[in-house]
Amino acid sequence: METFGERLHAAVAERGPLCVGIDPHAALLARWGLPDDVSGLERFARTVVEALADRVAILKPQSAFFERFGSRGVAVLESTIRQSKEAGALVLLDVKRGDIGSTMAAYADAYLNPASTLCSDAITVSPYLGVGSLRPAFDSAAAHGGGVFVLALTSNPEGPAVQHAVGRDGKTVAQTVIDEISQVNAGVKPLGSFGLVVGATIGETGHDLSAVNGPLLAPGLGAQGGTPDDLRAVFGESLHNVLPSYSREVLSAGPEIAALRAATERVLDGCRTALG
Repeated sequence: METFGERLHAAVAERGPLCVGIDPHAALLARWGLPDDVSGLERFARTVVEALADRVAILKPQSAFFERFGSRGVAVLESTIRQSKEAGALVLLDVKRGDIGSTMAAYADAYLNPASTLCSDAITVSPYLGVGSLRPAFDSAAAHGGGVFVLALTSNPEGPAVQHAVGRDGKTVAQTVIDEISQVNAGVKPLGSFGLVVGATIGETGHDLSAVNGPLLAPGLGAQGGTPDDLRAVFGESLHNVLPSYSREVLSAGPEIAALRAATERVLDGCRTALG
């Protein structure tokens, strides 16, 4: 069984280092001339998959924008995951779950167990009940060849109050998260399956990412203000593991498939140049 790290390494080598979000929020549906209902959601998601799933390494559906339509929206999410995989893209489901015990295990079953219709290649999780509380997700990912991206240094203004807080050992909360994920990935080749989420707009923070040995998802590029050149300041010598993530910058070019593909190629070229 191939690990997520192996599949991601191969996908980036073949298609380039880019993750594109599928974020069908109301403003984007309106921009595309679509109704803010399940039919608009379905047309939006289907168009993005048709345009990009055969050419980008990762597609990242934001679960909340599907969940807001209830069970019918979740059905569209299931279809989006399936169609993306069939076209060759890896699917990173952005759910940011974080809980303890049997509840975390249930989330892991929902999103990482192949028996589930929501099963994705990887998910995002929140570590603020302690990284150890995420063990069921790590175990499920390891058992099924999946991946997990843990929030570490986010770009929202409220983040530093928690993430930069210093513990008794003198390390920040974020550095503790970084170090624990580094331990999980230690010695794995060509790439660990457990990654971190680090915002592209946070600048130099003094945190050490050099030992992570896993993918570093960098949201915040494009419409949120980040540029490919910002990645150097944030990631330094860890650039080789960075997975730049764009959403609105690409999605706003729709609904024409050719325009979505052109926007994707443009941002991918910029990322390749910045990442060397």
